[in-house]
This record gives sequence, structure tokens and C-alpha cells, in this order.
Amino acid sequence: MRAGFDAKRAAANNTGLGNYSRSLIEALSTRFPDNEYLLYVPKPKENPRLKEIRSRENIRFVYPQTAFGKLFGSYWRSRGMIRDLQRDRIDVFHGLSNEIPVGIQKTGIKTAVSIHDLIFLRYPHLYRPIDRKIYRSKFLYACRNSDVIIAVSECTKRDIVSFFNIPEEKIKVVYQSCRESFSKTYSGERKSEIKEKYRLPDKFLLNVGSMEERKNLLLIVKALKEIDPDIHLVAAGKSTPYVHDVMKYVNDNNLQHRVHLLHEVSFSDLPVLYHSARLFIYPSFFEGFGIPVIEALNSGIPVIAATGSCLEEAGGPGSAYVDPNDEKELARMINVILYDPDLQHKMIAGGKQYTERFLPDRIADDVMNVYSSLFD
Repeated sequence: MRAGFDAKRAAANNTGLGNYSRSLIEALSTRFPDNEYLLYVPKPKENPRLKEIRSRENIRFVYPQTAFGKLFGSYWRSRGMIRDLQRDRIDVFHGLSNEIPVGIQKTGIKTAVSIHDLIFLRYPHLYRPIDRKIYRSKFLYACRNSDVIIAVSECTKRDIVSFFNIPEEKIKVVYQSCRESFSKTYSGERKSEIKEKYRLPDKFLLNVGSMEERKNLLLIVKALKEIDPDIHLVAAGKSTPYVHDVMKYVNDNNLQHRVHLLHEVSFSDLPVLYHSARLFIYPSFFEGFGIPVIEALNSGIPVIAATGSCLEEAGGPGSAYVDPNDEKELARMINVILYDPDLQHKMIAGGKQYTERFLPDRIADDVMNVYSSLFD
């Protein structure tokens, strides 16, 4: 089989859609090495996260060949790519990030699309009107014109049916995986190096993800007032204007020494950061899946996430869940877990067992079964 992928996010994004794309491509190429995997990218991109992918003999990057395609990469990705797919005799094309090229359904190439979430429809106030219009157009076109839709959670599947009126039988739920580096063991010396490098305290709660309103970092900061002052908060992720709101609260409540915001954590340091934390907190109002929860469970630390979306799917029955609007409930749960070693061990063991369903081989098998079903 020759599988083609819209790999823009794999090349350009360091988190989220980029991690999803890279981990899936790596898993497929490892599990099914006899296939060919062609990654279509608008322009060459140097990214250390692509090192493993570039080393695979059954993976090849494809870029625009014409001057027009090179100059207008977005157009090539949305329409011009089709000629390259036909030239390369692609059997299955997979749009990894919510969209497919316009007109691909007329080529005879079987098409799958991964839909990650419809947050822009659930929380429209978080998006500019023009962005909502563009997203809705692209997502709806992909859902209507692909042969099959891969939803990353049951929650996302329900939203696709509800918002776009797509038949349930067209949607297959396949979860996400994460890099094996999160499951490794790291020495005390390596953890000390990370704490020294980023000037971190010995005892800290961890939050990972873009620092935007939807991710709800402020809830954890508010909860700190009800927690032992020796416990700090470390948040790692891309900064947005929402950080100003967070820091205003931090400064108004004299929490400066307990809140550590990291905007540039290296690819190799992030797993060690997880392993160094006491708890992982993910109080997001809404997620399509919540890959940081899987990363935390694989790292062997207890997880507290928010109710209200798909995070129970990601965290499983061994994790704890709180109302994303209730900082006192969050503080109480943090205190309960921090001072109950037996509960910690139980949560860690349960998390490790639960994440077996997210192993790369299992995800690769599920996706390949989706591809194969298109030829039945």
C-alpha cells in the first residue's frame, strides 16, 4: 500500500497536531514496514522532532515541484497537491489535521480524515469570526467528502454527528498515542539537571499545554492558596495574551515565588519534567482528546483532570476529575492525593494499565484496519 499524508502539522507543529501526526506516522511505518508512506509538506522545514521519521527508509517527504506551488504553499496543500497524489499513485490519503484537498473525491483515491475536535463550534467566543468561518468550511467539507472519518475520541464523534449531521457509521474512533520517551525511567541525576536548568523547586505540580483561556491554567493558580506553600506550580507551554490574566492574579495574591511559567522546554527535556513532578493537573474546559494526560500516565504520575469533555476517556478510571470552575474542589483533591501514598501508588498503577490501549502498535493496527476497510 502507498499511503499519503497531509503532513504540514507533522513538520511545523511542535505540540498537539504535530505530535499526533508524527507519532501515528512512526507507528504505522514500524508496524507495517512493507508499505510506503509519503508525507506531503508545503515547504521543507527543519525540525528536530522529525529526526526519527527522516531516518525511515519507507518514509519519503514530498514538496511542491512547480514554482507556483512553492510560492503558494497553502493553495498547493488545499488543491494543487492532488496532481502529486495521482502522479505518486497513492492508494489511501489521510488528512491528519481536519482537512483534505478540494476535489480529491473525484480522483478515485481512498480518503480518510482525522477530526480532533470542534471546539470552535462549542466555544465560539474563543475564536475570531473569520477563523470560525474558515474552520467550519474546511472541517465540514472534509467530513462530507472523505470516505471515512477518524475521530480521536467518542466525545469528538458525538460532536461530528451533532454539529455536522454525519452518519455515525462513517466515523471510526481511534485514540492517540504518545512518544515512548515518556515511559522511560530517568535517573535522579537527570531530574536534578532539569530542575537546575529551568530553576525549579523540588516539589511541584505540573501543567502542560498552550497557556490559553480554554486550558484553564488560572484555576490551578487559584487552588495554590489552599495548598502547602512548599508545593509550587510549573506550567509549560506556548504563551498567549491569557498569561497576562494569570500573572495579574499571581501578583495580586503574592504567589510569584510559587508559579513558574516555562515557554521553551526542549523536546528531550519534557518527558523528564513529567517524571519530576508530584502531580499532573489538566483542568481544561474542553478537549478533543488530551494527549498531555496520556503523557502523564505513561510517566507514572497521578493525574487530576476536568470533567465536561473527553478527559475521562484519556485519563481512565484511575485518574481524578474535578469541576473546571471550582478551585476549592481542585485544591481539596490535590491535598488528598499529595498526602496519601497508597492512593498515589494505586493511581499510578491504574494509569499504567489503562494506557495499554494507547500503545503505538495498537493505534497503528486500528488505523490500518480503517484503511483496509476502504477496499472491502
